[in-house]
Amino acid sequence: MSEIITHSVFGEVAVLLVLAAGIGLIGIILRQPLIVSFIAVGLIAGPSGFDMVHSDAQISLLSELGIAVLLFLVGIKLDVKLIRSLGTVALMTGLGQVAFTSIFGFLIGLAFGFDAITSLYVAVALTFSSTIIIVKLLSDKREIDSLHGQIALGFLIVQDLVVVLAMIVLSAVGIGTDDEFRNSDILIVLFSGVAMVGLVMLFVRYVANPLTERLARAPELLVIVAIAQAAIFAAIGDFVGLGKEVGGLLAGVSLASTPYRETVAARLAPLRDFLLLFFFIALGATLDLSLLGAHVSAAIVFSLFVLIGNPMIVLAIMGAMGYRKRTGFLAGLTVAQISEFSLIFIAMGVSLGQVAEEALGLVTLVGLVTIAASTYMITYSHKLYGLFEPILGIFERKETPREPSEFGTHDKGTYPVIIFGLGRFGTSIGVRLKKRGIPVLGVDFNPYAVRRWRELGLDVEFGDATDPEFVTALPLSRAEWIVSTVPEHPLGLSHEDTRMTLLQLTRTAGFRGRIAATSHSTTDTEDLIGAGADIILEPFQDAADRAVEILCGAPEEERANIPPIETEEQQRPY
Repeated sequence: MSEIITHSVFGEVAVLLVLAAGIGLIGIILRQPLIVSFIAVGLIAGPSGFDMVHSDAQISLLSELGIAVLLFLVGIKLDVKLIRSLGTVALMTGLGQVAFTSIFGFLIGLAFGFDAITSLYVAVALTFSSTIIIVKLLSDKREIDSLHGQIALGFLIVQDLVVVLAMIVLSAVGIGTDDEFRNSDILIVLFSGVAMVGLVMLFVRYVANPLTERLARAPELLVIVAIAQAAIFAAIGDFVGLGKEVGGLLAGVSLASTPYRETVAARLAPLRDFLLLFFFIALGATLDLSLLGAHVSAAIVFSLFVLIGNPMIVLAIMGAMGYRKRTGFLAGLTVAQISEFSLIFIAMGVSLGQVAEEALGLVTLVGLVTIAASTYMITYSHKLYGLFEPILGIFERKETPREPSEFGTHDKGTYPVIIFGLGRFGTSIGVRLKKRGIPVLGVDFNPYAVRRWRELGLDVEFGDATDPEFVTALPLSRAEWIVSTVPEHPLGLSHEDTRMTLLQLTRTAGFRGRIAATSHSTTDTEDLIGAGADIILEPFQDAADRAVEILCGAPEEERANIPPIETEEQQRPY
């Protein structure tokens, strides 16, 4: 193996990729995000492991390109319209969490004997949470459109804005730390920065939309142009002294207002993940874990601070604003880790000579601990809430106006049918029941779906089907049917299956009527019947049976003449 590595750069990269694939597979088995696996690959391949990295120049080049693409994808999400749409809760929780973590993280750093600059760098690095990890985990749990999911996305955007400002300030401060720079050089760099911003504004105003519209006819070329733009802006930023990171950000911002930004972002995501591997390999090649023994206690304290302190401050802010403790708890868990930006931020400080490499190693260890632990915390968030719910009352006001006043629209009357899950299938059932004069109550924790039902004139309640307190408060005693159109959990993770939880909670709450649940497989059907479902609805099979009836000449009067609902909101999962 060593002969392959020393034979050529290609052989070295090939071996590193094989190592990354193997570690990544182990990470998947352990249900860990790729970032944890990538950090592990860097440490294993570095001098503290098998010392497999020798092509420093080539690995560094791929690493820098990866950072440029990553920052480009952050910039492309920073649309001015999106920033304006941020709600008060996103701003308050985002800024509150950043301020809390920065201040107390700085004090913890000083208590461990770090100098003020190092303490400040570490504290700021701890404020950033990983958008990639959070979006992936919430999407897998089908909670990305829930209230706490939307709030989490909101304050992640706030964090992205903070990291942009922090990197710009870091670049500007770094200019003055080099003895070779004079005041005139600083002015030149600042002028260059203003010129780059002006260039981006002109590009957005006159070039971005026409160019992307033409390039959209050839999607492959659109991606190549996006990569080229990220690289050239990063190179210009590095040339004028602002740094590759700021250049990459501005490149993304230049395309953020175009209608094809989501297409570009989706196509560049795999390339970002591939190139980030080399960033972590380069990071591992610079770390000597034997020098970190003195900082293990600091890493443990900082990790606990992030895992416990960050969620608590979000929970406290949201509770003070009038949200329920459950919503605050679930949203707070999403910030219980640091991100890849934390490592990039510290790495910038090391490259500028403002902090020592020990600080980079410390933050890397904190990243490993918090990302690994928070992944399980988010995955099992509902079980954790059930465990800590008795002591969370101090974070909830007597009245929670932020949730029921905006979404609740029924008066606890009589509803023969209660539908959980207001996607296309659930909404179609609700509309048809209303046409027949049957009162129906819809339940969902997707704010968009709830608003859509209200617009259709249907009674609706905002809430989570896995929340025992909420389910118990519903008018179940007079209901004849409960219909669950909630989709099955991806990957067959039955321990988090909302349908199974709903069946248990409704029966425990005293519901004596009948329960219908959707299914898309034979195994799924058997599990639902075993859990207590009376009728299984199979949307695709039922639709196919009805189609065959129509094709075979079913009477016209038997057909329901109601147009389907195909809004964007209704296409989102429960």
